[in-house]
Amino acid sequence: MGQTPAQKAAKAARGQQPKKRPGKAQREAIKRAQAAKKAGGGKPAAKKPAAKKAVPLPRGSLRAAYPGTCPACFKDYAKGEVITKVTDGWGHPGCAPRPLSAAEREFARNKARIESGETFRGQKPSDWRRGASPSSSRPAR
Repeated sequence: MGQTPAQKAAKAARGQQPKKRPGKAQREAIKRAQAAKKAGGGKPAAKKPAAKKAVPLPRGSLRAAYPGTCPACFKDYAKGEVITKVTDGWGHPGCAPRPLSAAEREFARNKARIESGETFRGQKPSDWRRGASPSSSRPAR
């Protein structure tokens, strides 16, 4: 670009002084800033407030991508709320049935067998008679 005659005169009055080279500390600071600019792609970021630690979700749960209704309790849940798989879809973690332990499963299985009479079907009914000894209550051969 061309300079005006006034600018040319001011420059001549000052004289052409060589530019001073920055000191070692300044050169290192400039290098760090340039490296940060390349890595970060812009101005150095201002200090951000401390972010909250992300709380891990329970196993089998996730955050809702959109609002919906829990099929177990018929209450609504908002977008971003923690949901889990329930019987007929996705709903509140509290509405999901609790998985039974091995002992609880065995107890439920045995209870169902007893209530159905399955455990006693293979056994003969007792031939004991009230007031009689077992030897006298058996039929004669």
